[in-house]
Parts: sequence; structure tokens; C-alpha cells
Amino acid sequence: MDLSTAVTATVSTLRRRPADLLPFYLLGTAVPVIARLGLLVALGGVYLHFELSGRLGEVRDTLAGVDLTPPDAENPEAIEQWAEGLLPAFEPLFSLTAGLLLVTGVIATVLLAILAYAAISAGQMSAVVARLRDERGLTAGIAGTRDRWLTFLGLYLAEFLLWVGVLLLASLVVGVAFVVNPFLGAIVALGAFLLGAVVLVAVRIVFAFAPAAIVVDDAGVLGAVDGAGGFIRSNPADAAAYLVVAVGVVVAIASAASALAFLGGGAVVALVSAVVVAPALDLLKTVLYGDYRGTVDPVGPPEASLRGQFTGGIRRGWRAMVGFVFRTPGTHLFVVALGVGSGALGWMLAEPFVGAVPTSIEARLADHIAPVATLEFFGNNWSVAISTAFGGVALVIPALSAIVFNGVVLGGVAALEVNLPALVAFVVPHGIFEIPAIFIAGALGVHLGRVSWRTFRGRLSREGFADVLENAFWVAMGLGILLAIAAVIEGFISPYYWQPFL
Repeated sequence: MDLSTAVTATVSTLRRRPADLLPFYLLGTAVPVIARLGLLVALGGVYLHFELSGRLGEVRDTLAGVDLTPPDAENPEAIEQWAEGLLPAFEPLFSLTAGLLLVTGVIATVLLAILAYAAISAGQMSAVVARLRDERGLTAGIAGTRDRWLTFLGLYLAEFLLWVGVLLLASLVVGVAFVVNPFLGAIVALGAFLLGAVVLVAVRIVFAFAPAAIVVDDAGVLGAVDGAGGFIRSNPADAAAYLVVAVGVVVAIASAASALAFLGGGAVVALVSAVVVAPALDLLKTVLYGDYRGTVDPVGPPEASLRGQFTGGIRRGWRAMVGFVFRTPGTHLFVVALGVGSGALGWMLAEPFVGAVPTSIEARLADHIAPVATLEFFGNNWSVAISTAFGGVALVIPALSAIVFNGVVLGGVAALEVNLPALVAFVVPHGIFEIPAIFIAGALGVHLGRVSWRTFRGRLSREGFADVLENAFWVAMGLGILLAIAAVIEGFISPYYWQPFL
């Protein structure tokens, strides 16, 4: 299959029933939410350690007798002296137990990220292959997550070990050569660099196609590597074409991210990369490999125009979101209560630091540029909503932790605000749309967690779970509409209307 035909098949597959594939890529954005559970638990342990050991009480007592009012920001020496005066108050927080808890939390976070990435990748590639065979992608993805996560983990570990082995071997050879003769060492270093680069590129190309080989061939790690190598030897032009496209897309995304960073579009670029570019590249390499094996039959393009699909998707997303809210009132009440309670907890935790660590909405709005801020608010908030919702698939806990985390942070920021009426005035206009959207995302995460638990226990079929995931995709699209409205208001109205009155 030539590259042009493969690209056409990729676009057609993406456009035809995107809700039967993209939920697994939305789930991919939730990996950080799932992984940070390790660090959040560690931070909770550190807080309990400080509280139960009386260390936090010592800090509170010391701060109570200290003038926490910061000096003039234009006087660096005064600020430095003020900070040095506060440092002794926080000395009780330097604890070996706290350090060990934090190190353990970091290790747990890394392990959770690796495991989650492997499991989600297995689901993504299984869904991709199913869609290229005109089968239901979500059902295949659910089965693939459970059946192939360990194989994908082994594949990623094998590539990592190969990279480490090549780098260590090159370093050893260069080091020995330098010991024998510096001039010889320089020549060997150049040769090792060139040869090592070639080897690492070859490894990356093989392992780029190996995930497709796992699913297409139903192979293990060694079988997938062998299959990918066979494809590259038999179809070097197709492999090279994919590599050129993949590198070109990565460069284009990096360039767009750099350019749009000045316009506040970094979060939007990251989201598009995760839920459009990533599945497109996975589809493209799987089309090429599957055609080599003769086991895929890509679908044709949908009859509807791109514009018709977009407008129809907006309407369906809005209806799905509204329907979800009316079907799950109890879940929404629970999430609202949890969010409000977390906000109150954040306020209480921040009280000892009022005056010492002030925040100011007016200062944050000093360099506000409405169009830039609008794009940034929309990208950040929609990313948070999606990751919170789909993080709930990991048995509810990541979604609950996201709700609590955001509530504590917002409550703490409000407690430290130097002009609370200004903050309230700023939040109200766009908060009417944004806050309900965040609560709906949290409720969706709780709902997905319950459903995944029922599926894990065998009380719900994979088809039933797939139906829920597909509906969750459309709810997430509805949240995008709500958050787009909120972003426009937050960018163009919220920063300005109240300033003449406060």
C-alpha cells in the first residue's frame, strides 16, 4: 500500500465513528491524574506526620509571633532579609521521615505512570486494529487493555534497556579509548556517536511498528519485534515514509506549540496532539503493517461532510451532557459536596500562611491579553475536565483525587487573596459556566469508575462498558462547549466589568 492510500484510510477511519476510537486517547490524557496518586498519598502522609508529631503546631506558633507582612517588592534586600527571618519558623518541617515519604511517593508516581501508559497503549492499539477491520473499537480496546497490557509493558521495557545498553557500551568504548590515547579517544568518540545514532534510530523504527505487530499478529514481545523487523526489511519505502511523516508531524507540533505559546495556545496544541495526532499516527503505521500482513480492510470515508460532522457533533455532545446530568443527580450532588468540602479544607489549611504568602487577582490580571487568555483558559480547563473524567476509569480514585486536589488549591488561593471581593467579582460571570462543567466532569469520572468496577467484577459486559465510554466521549464534547463559553467570558468580560466599582 502506498503512503497516499494509507493516509486516506487513516483519515477515513478517524472520521467514521470517532467516538468508537478516541475515548481511549482521551483516557491517555488522564495518565498524569492517575500517576500523581502516589505523590498525593505521600503528601497526605507527610501532613499527618507533621500534624501528629506536633511539628506543624510549632510552625503555627512561631508564625503567630512573626510579622508576616511582606516588605516593598521593589526593595530586593528587604525581601531577602524578610525571607531569612521566616526560614527558622519552617525548620521543624525538615524531617527524615517526610523526605522518605516524598521519595516513596515519587517512585510510586513513576511506576503508576508506566503501568497506566502500558495498559492504555494496549487498549489504544487494540481499538485501532478493530476499527481498521470495521469492528467495534471500544470493545476490542477494553479486551486489549486486560489481555495485552503486560506485553506492551515488556515491549517498552525492552526498548528502554536497549537504549541504555547502547549508550553504556558506547560510553565504555570511548572511555577505554581515551585512557589509551586522547587522540584515539576523539576518533573513537566520533565513530561511536555516529554508529550509536544509527543503531538507536534503527531500534526506534523497529519498536515504532512493534505495537501494531503485537495486536495484528497477536504476538508477544519477541514475536512483535521479529514481525516489525520483517516488515521493515520487506517494505523499506513504507517504513521510511512513515518515519518521515512521524518526524515531520512531531516537528510541526513542536513548532506550533512554540509559536502558540505566545498566544496561550500551548494547552490546545497538547490536547490536539493527544487526541488527534496520536491516533492518526497509530492508524497510519497499523494500516501499513496490517496491509503487509493482509489482515486489515480500512473503511471508506463517511458520507457526511466535515462541516456537517462538526455541527452534528456539537449538537450530540450538548444533548449527551444534559442527558447525563439529568440521569445522575445523586452523583452530581456527591461531587458538589466533595468539591465544596475540599475548598473549605483548602481555606483552613492556608489560614496559617495568610499574609506570608499573599495572592492577588489584580496582579495576575496586570498583563492580561483577552484573546491570549481566552485560548489558554479554554485549553487548560478542557484538558483538566477530560483528564478528571476519564481518570475515573481507574476505579474512581483518580477522579476523586482530582476533585479534592482542585478544591483544596482553589480554597487555599481564595484564603490567601488580598482582595477577596475582587476575586469573587472576577470569578462569578464565567464561573456560572466553568464551575458546573468541572463538577460534571467529576461526576462523569465517578460514574466511569463505578462502571469500570462493575465490568472488572464481571457484572457488566464489555459491550455495556463500551456503550458507557462512547457516551462519555460525547459528554466530554459537551463540556468543551460549556468551557468555550466560559473561556470567552473569562477572557473578555470577567477581568474588566468590576474594576470601576471595586
